[in-house]
Amino acid sequence: MKTIKDIPYLEGVKVLVRADFNVPITNGSVVDDFRIRAALPTISYLKEKGATILLISHLEAADGGNPSLEPVAKRLIDLGVETSFVSDYKKASSMVEAAPGSCFLLENLRFFDGEKNNDPKFAQELASLADIYVNDAFSVSHREHASVVGVPKLMPSYAGLQLEQEIVHLSKAFDPSHPFLFILGGAKFDTKMPLVEKFSVLADSIFIGGALANDLLKARGKEVGTSKVSSSPIDLTKILANPKIFSCVDVAIANEGTKDIDSIEVDDLIADIGAKSVALLKEKIAEAKFILWNGPFGIYEKGFTWGTEECARLIAENPVAMKIVGGGDTLAAIAKLGVEDKYSFVSTGGGAMLDFLAKGTLPGIEVLKG
Repeated sequence: MKTIKDIPYLEGVKVLVRADFNVPITNGSVVDDFRIRAALPTISYLKEKGATILLISHLEAADGGNPSLEPVAKRLIDLGVETSFVSDYKKASSMVEAAPGSCFLLENLRFFDGEKNNDPKFAQELASLADIYVNDAFSVSHREHASVVGVPKLMPSYAGLQLEQEIVHLSKAFDPSHPFLFILGGAKFDTKMPLVEKFSVLADSIFIGGALANDLLKARGKEVGTSKVSSSPIDLTKILANPKIFSCVDVAIANEGTKDIDSIEVDDLIADIGAKSVALLKEKIAEAKFILWNGPFGIYEKGFTWGTEECARLIAENPVAMKIVGGGDTLAAIAKLGVEDKYSFVSTGGGAMLDFLAKGTLPGIEVLKG
């Protein structure tokens, strides 16, 4: 796979950069610019080489809507990248011709059905805007969308600097130092089973939290009350029998304090892990030489953040381990605590990170190898 450093000449070359600017926006302003900042090294490199940059991205609101990317253009300007916002990509060519060497941000790709449908015509229209394609959006590279897998088939294509760093750092989990602790939170056990099975061989310990832990409790015959569990039946026999895998011994119940797992009642809603569970996790974190973490432990969006933030703090305090983390709510906890610099690598990917760890590649990476 070639990266932008392999492009022999960039002066005056039009480069279509698939970035991931899917960031939270409130009242027309970006409230977390982590993913925008992650794209800056690639943008800066291309600008220094004299390229004309056309940035493309999607943006999806929490309610599933598709808002405008214009606030992202404003944040790019605040970060020192002079950026012109293009509300209609069909007018981009004329704007680019009038201002070579500039940086443009095109409107939200999700405004067009052809993006998610990987429509060849839409991919061709995007490809026609530039000479070279660059994928710097690791966090969407597990999606077979037009801007991820359609466009690079139509023109010379390269990996951006952030995408390269994601691959380099996440691949370290395939040959880690030991003891290796893998921490997995979030939900949807059915989609994460291959990952757990793979890392049950590679890791020395695996902690499972969040809604995933509810499935384990249920499989052990414990009461989970009204807590979230997987909708389809899952065979967890091998996981329950694996001595490497451990989970909650106590949980925070919404509006009722903490209970041991044997005391959960039929009307209870498990909202977070408890202090005893964090203490167990603390021991493993302290002795680990390699820590890989993805996914929160509580109903993070409803304010049950304590367990996730405690974990983020404890990992940050380990002075010797290689520490790699990803997942939106997980990153929010790290950002809130201001400990990003204590981590070896913070991935921009959530689902993409999990897919890459499970498979060793992604559709958006494979298409760059052609």
